[in-house]
This record gives sequence, structure tokens and C-alpha cells, in this order.
Amino acid sequence: MGTLVCKVVLDKTAGALVEITNKDDGITQTVKMDGTTITIQVKGNDATSTITQKQDSIKIEVKSFTLEAETITCKSTKASVWESQDTMSLSSAKDMSLKTDANLTEKAASDAKLSAANVTVAADSALKLSGATTSTAATSEGKYEGATIKIAGSGQVAVSGASAEVKATGMLNLEASGMATLKGSMTNVQGSLVKLG
Repeated sequence: MGTLVCKVVLDKTAGALVEITNKDDGITQTVKMDGTTITIQVKGNDATSTITQKQDSIKIEVKSFTLEAETITCKSTKASVWESQDTMSLSSAKDMSLKTDANLTEKAASDAKLSAANVTVAADSALKLSGATTSTAATSEGKYEGATIKIAGSGQVAVSGASAEVKATGMLNLEASGMATLKGSMTNVQGSLVKLG
């Protein structure tokens, strides 16, 4: 880096201007104070970064922004917006929490994926899962438990497996408004009292 050209201008109307020009690297550093706004700018051949500070706002315009600190706290008394026009990622080396005292909405235009060693979904009142098609799979054991469990289909309901068992500790009713068929290579009907017909 060669010799720098430095300029300082003090004006009762326009304010103060400090300008440093690095002709070898094509970089100009400028600090302007006009009584209402402080503007800090670094302009080069490839990019320009600008910090504009007023009494009620600070605006940073830069190609790349990096913030490093031991602890970071961001707090706003009104609405906050985080937006990226490209990919966005949040990561933590330890626990991470997301909390709101009002409603929470998560939406993806394409696929959404949640994976963990253990996943728990709990609702204080109602839980609803819906989709054009839904499926659940367990590599070992799958359970559905509740005081009352209902399975209904507007079309066909099929239950299949290497072995299937329907068991009730009390009364068991099997009923069809149309034809009912009980079929097996060997059919066994047992009971202390069996009534057919």
C-alpha cells in the first residue's frame, strides 16, 4: 500500500467530512456527519459497504456481514423479521428451543422433515394429522392407545398381517349392513354359548 490521501472538511452547514483514499488498492473510506446522520462508507473496485446511523435507526449495507461474540442477545419490543432470499440455517452445539406465547405456524412449500433419536408430539387439547395420503411405520412395534379408538374409512378399510387378532375384554360385536364373510382354511368358532342364525 502506497501513500494515502487524507481530507478533512469542517463546514458549519454541511457538517464534517473525513475521507481517506487508497489509490493503489482503489479504496476510499469516508465518514460524514451532517448534524442528523452519520454515514461510514468503504468503497472499492469490487464492493461497497455502508453504515448509516440516525437518532432512531442504524442501517448496514454490506456484501458479507459477520458477527462474532461470546454471548449475543437480540431483543425487540415490537415485530421482528428474519428473512433470507437464499438458504438459511440455524444450528447449535447444545440444546435449542423455539417458544411463543401465541400461535406457532411452520410452513414449507415443498418437503418438511423432522428427525431425532426420540420424537414426542403432545397437545393439551386436540391433535390432528391430515394429508392426501398418510402412513405410519415402526421397525419394531407400533401402538395406538386411547380411552376410545375409532378407525373409519369412507371407502374400504383393510387390516392385514402375518397374523391378525381382534380381542375385547368385554363384548365384541362384528356387524355388516351387507354381506359378511368369515373364511379360513380351517375355521374354529368357540364359546360357552354359540348362536348362529
